Amino acid sequence: MATEATRQLARGDDGYEAARTATMWNARTPQRYPDLVVIAQDEQDVLEAVRGARARGMRIGVRSGGHSWAGNHVRDGGMLLDVSALSGASIDASSMTALVGPGCRADELLALLARQDLFFPAGHCKGVGVGGYLLQGGFGWNGRVHGPACASVRALEVVTAAGELVRADADSHSDLLWAARGAGPGFFGVVTRFELDLYPRPSVSANCVYTYPLDVLEELFGWAHRIGPSLPRTMELMLVIHRDEQGEVEIGVIAPVLVESEQQAREQLALLESCPVLDRAKLAIPHVPVSMDDLYAGIMAGYPDRHRWTADNMWTDAEAQQLLPGVRRIAETLPAHPSHMLWMNWGERAPGPDMAFDLDARTYIALYAASQDPADDQPNEAWATERMREMEPLATGIQLADENLARRPAPFVSDAHLRRLDNIRAAYDPDGLFHPWMGRPSLPPR
Repeated sequence: MATEATRQLARGDDGYEAARTATMWNARTPQRYPDLVVIAQDEQDVLEAVRGARARGMRIGVRSGGHSWAGNHVRDGGMLLDVSALSGASIDASSMTALVGPGCRADELLALLARQDLFFPAGHCKGVGVGGYLLQGGFGWNGRVHGPACASVRALEVVTAAGELVRADADSHSDLLWAARGAGPGFFGVVTRFELDLYPRPSVSANCVYTYPLDVLEELFGWAHRIGPSLPRTMELMLVIHRDEQGEVEIGVIAPVLVESEQQAREQLALLESCPVLDRAKLAIPHVPVSMDDLYAGIMAGYPDRHRWTADNMWTDAEAQQLLPGVRRIAETLPAHPSHMLWMNWGERAPGPDMAFDLDARTYIALYAASQDPADDQPNEAWATERMREMEPLATGIQLADENLARRPAPFVSDAHLRRLDNIRAAYDPDGLFHPWMGRPSLPPR
């Protein structure tokens, strides 16, 4: 390879298994084994890896941050190309743009931007590499204002299946840019650099915390669904069904706001006092100033490290009365802590560019089941998969960030956009060098 630091580990080599499992944040590493793990250090390494895979007839899976619950990048056979070391970031405040490598952590990017009073809708969880996050859409902070993060991708540099480095922007390889903004783990190239549009940093961050007993579930979720369209876009209203410290199921309500003034934050958070069961709250903290570090710490408390996770999800425009029986069943069958259900009022998407990503909806529901005991894998997997399968008739599709395609194939873009993705793939990767989405092992002809 191009640099002495580049590592190639074939299956059976010392260090191979450590390298394979290191590509996963989820402690539940899939029982899938690539023939070769290549750890790239720079763009030239990526070029040579892709050319080498092509010459040897090896399919490629690509890892940037490793936060894919399902481990899309870990496939049987072929090459696992790890680009997490391509983590550089440079910021041009005058043009409000940034150039970032796929391995750059979104939370670290936000910290760099904050020094110049700039902002990007980075992901809600710490440690997520921007590569996979941006390709699958990007569901992040103030996403209701700026849209999915991929809408803020201005251009990218891609190593194609032909082993060529190309720039994709509005004027050159625009079809590749269109595909990259939403293709997720089915993207047919290796992005080595993203050019991002940036935004002014919100001056004030605040949050609230309420918890409610399970017996007010219908009233609480019905209220959240009802007020969704009237909420300011700077508020992210989220309801979380989880277990409290005694193991009892409860419902948490948080609503982080990233705004321009303390008064604005207080006014927005006061909207949550309209809850009809407010007097039943077990805990009520209507306003607390927070930093981005605080917000990340709060989110990551629900996603502890070294756990074996299974996830599934749905976007839906269904009415509350249609959704509530399924939500009730989710709550009544909830596995042990830290397993939980997330409900978010997403609303109408902010205006943005034409791109592959197109299946979001009014409400987002996601299930996360976790344990440290491998014996819990099967029941946890069954809970997440079966509860979402039961609610499939109400879904518009799924979000690739929390996908479960190997166990429950579901639409992640519209049929028209999937056909367009297939046609662009046929043009750029006619021999199928890059793995397609799991659950879709072969692609239809054009």
